[in-house]
Amino acid sequence: MQFNQLPGSGLRVSQIALGTLTWGRGVTAETAGDLLRAYRDFGGNMIDTSVSYPGMEILGELIGQAPDRDELTITCKSGVRIEDGAPVPDASRGHLMRGLDAALTTLGTDHVDVWLLEAWDPRTPLDETLAALETAQRSGRATYVGLANAAGWQLAVAASTSPVPLVATEVEYSLLQRQADYEVLPAADYLRLGVFASSPLGRGVLSGKYRHGKPRDSRAALSAWSAFTDDYRDERSGRIVEAVSAAASGLNISLTEVALGWLTRQETVTSMITGARTETQLKEVLGSADVEVPDEVLDALDDVSTG
Repeated sequence: MQFNQLPGSGLRVSQIALGTLTWGRGVTAETAGDLLRAYRDFGGNMIDTSVSYPGMEILGELIGQAPDRDELTITCKSGVRIEDGAPVPDASRGHLMRGLDAALTTLGTDHVDVWLLEAWDPRTPLDETLAALETAQRSGRATYVGLANAAGWQLAVAASTSPVPLVATEVEYSLLQRQADYEVLPAADYLRLGVFASSPLGRGVLSGKYRHGKPRDSRAALSAWSAFTDDYRDERSGRIVEAVSAAASGLNISLTEVALGWLTRQETVTSMITGARTETQLKEVLGSADVEVPDEVLDALDDVSTG
């Protein structure tokens, strides 16, 4: 697997990261173990998690059994709390530090490699939030720090005032979600921030599995996840998926390989976070790293997805 240098740091991360969003809610501990083993066998080193993910305990148990913790890059997000059943940003110093310490305990480790603020909090002074990131880094609880789900201007303001360097941002990015092109990616490039692209397959829609409805064993068929994919099941998304399908058919490769081939060409993207729920899905994603899609096809997909 290809490894990329995180700008402004000495950290090298695999081109494809293992996401844990569905662990503990659709993905069992046994399946999670299979996913981690398959991912490590393929050479991947980066695992993405969050204090708000229910599967962090599963990840902690697996890390505790792993003989190669020092070879893993763990990216952890925090800064969200649940209020009346809905997620609410909370980037206060106390909440952030309690969340980080709880994550370290659950993961059974003394540090995370990259700690990201999960959501911008307009109610907390930015200086207070950045001071928490500084404390985490200087105390050794986080090797590097950054922001997730931030707008371009938020990255610029935070990077220019942070007492410690910010090295990365995480943002949803795929052929179906190009919003990051307008602000986030140019800002990250200018500020020399690594970019972790979440939902690189458009929440699974770019795999083509939903072209003719919701398969029973799919994430969208589960009531808890149905709304997660509905955003990308509109007319525009349908046109893009059909274009990806046509390209895949012409090249005799899968839709997944085409979609990730396009993302691989985006030089600002340091790593893409796969949310594969089965070992079969994961192996297809990992295998796509070695597939080359012709530039003219990628250019055509660029046009379709921005039109």
